[in-house]
Amino acid sequence: MIKLKGIAASGGIGIGKAYFIGVEEFTIPKRKISHEGISQEIYRLEEGLIATRKEIASLQKRISDELGFDHAKIFEAHLLVLEDRVLIEDIIGQIKNKKVNVEYAFSESIKKYVNTLLGLDDEYLRERVIDIEDVSRRVLRKLLKKETVSLQELKEKVVIVTHDLAPSQTASLPKENILGFVTDVGGITSHTAIIARSLGIPAVVGVEIATKNIKSGNNLIIDGSAGEVLVNPTTKVFKEYRKKFEKIAKEAKAVHISKAIKARTKDKREIVVSANIEIPEELPLIHKFGAEGVGLYRTEYIFLGRRDLPFEEEQYHAYLNVVKKVKPYSVIIRTIDIGGDKFLSQPTVPVEMSPFLGWRAIRFCLGRPDVFKVQLRAILRASAEGNVKIMFPMISGVEELKEAKRLLQECKQELKEEGKKFDKRISVGTMIEVPSAALTADVLAEESDFFSIGTNDLIQYSLAVDRANEKVAYLYEPGHPAVLRLVKSVIEAAHKKGIWVGMCGEMSGEPLFAFLLVGLGLDEFSMAPPRVPRIKELIRHIKYEDAKSIVERVLKLSTASEVEKYLQQELKKILKDDFNRILMI
Repeated sequence: MIKLKGIAASGGIGIGKAYFIGVEEFTIPKRKISHEGISQEIYRLEEGLIATRKEIASLQKRISDELGFDHAKIFEAHLLVLEDRVLIEDIIGQIKNKKVNVEYAFSESIKKYVNTLLGLDDEYLRERVIDIEDVSRRVLRKLLKKETVSLQELKEKVVIVTHDLAPSQTASLPKENILGFVTDVGGITSHTAIIARSLGIPAVVGVEIATKNIKSGNNLIIDGSAGEVLVNPTTKVFKEYRKKFEKIAKEAKAVHISKAIKARTKDKREIVVSANIEIPEELPLIHKFGAEGVGLYRTEYIFLGRRDLPFEEEQYHAYLNVVKKVKPYSVIIRTIDIGGDKFLSQPTVPVEMSPFLGWRAIRFCLGRPDVFKVQLRAILRASAEGNVKIMFPMISGVEELKEAKRLLQECKQELKEEGKKFDKRISVGTMIEVPSAALTADVLAEESDFFSIGTNDLIQYSLAVDRANEKVAYLYEPGHPAVLRLVKSVIEAAHKKGIWVGMCGEMSGEPLFAFLLVGLGLDEFSMAPPRVPRIKELIRHIKYEDAKSIVERVLKLSTASEVEKYLQQELKKILKDDFNRILMI
């Protein structure tokens, strides 16, 4: 068995035979043409561009019908390439000056275009190379009169393995026969990753050596949530993943049954269950899975993979797009959390020895108020159009919170003087993800309208465990008594001051701990959209008072394993026959 690591692009488990797709090769002839033949070659170019434009427009319409207008917009980049006058003039110039056939001139111009982009130190622009290559292959097929390569004719269920998958190929996949896909290149924000998530196809991208280690017909298991690919797994591993796969399948069936029903306990305590999102393309998942708004909107994607900083207007439109689509539900916008495992490309941002403990999140923002205030102004302007809340990450003490609020107040005053609208009473929240913040929650509550507990960082900082380090992963325990006591103290401190508390860490999306969190009095749960229906269903099957009394006993236990064992035991008594279905055990 070979285990390959890549980027988790689209969640889920895919189990099946590998279907290898090689890079489509074109033999480009180079022919000398006469002066009289120039007009004919230019005419052929125009014909090829028009035919390709029609083909892409047709594909765009089909994707719009199937997935929605937002997803169809990814093909606008393809259409722009076909209308790029600089590129077209370069092709025509080669035909006229070098007196060569259109296929050769087109191929040479595209090569120059692609090499220029690949030479830029900008991840986003480098990723756009795939759009250009996709369009160029389509045009060359027209010019060379080659048949279009289509995956629609696949008759068996397979896992696609390829160096890269063009957006149009991904969108054209016969979903019923695709169990997942694996690529050598690509990133979390690439068009293919976005469409894969929308189609619900598990995907692992950026594996680098996938095509060198996988052959057509190999047995594959891909874990789109963990970013892992197992080649020719053992029988034991296969059985383990088959069990995981069956859990996910059961969960998917429950989605359509319960997604629209409110999360209300049997003794009438209503709890908000919302979604965490990172990129606007995930917005359709909010409605698909029945989330009640956005409990965490990560804004880093706007800043990452670029050499320049986004202007206020760009940020404003990005936030406004989310706010309008989630309305009337609320959107909690977390200010930029750069650092840790997310880095800006600007040369002014230093690489650090301990990035998770370094100049990141609110520390970066307060150190660069010029960057911070641009974002704050953009968020405030978007708040005029919907229910927006603002949240500051990695607050470690009240001084940081007060300084962040001071800068927010400055932005409000500036916008007021400029005559620009914003929500004057916008709620300001604090993320509790540093132990010092948890231990001084009573002080922070005086300056906050709400709390959101970020358990991913709170656990790693409290237990001194790097969650990205496989060697100590076993120590990362959400049920550790120290973590539970911190969470309890935060919720109690907040409620004592009359403010509500949410949780946007992974812990809130795990049914066992969600049960515990209900008993601790958590007001809002926010998680990856696909987890929403299961947590809503759990909440509807329990009583708040039952969970509350069980929590009292849980807090007297000494270890995480004891906590989990006891929770399972008690929850099984409450859920009875629904236990396995809801917890997917």
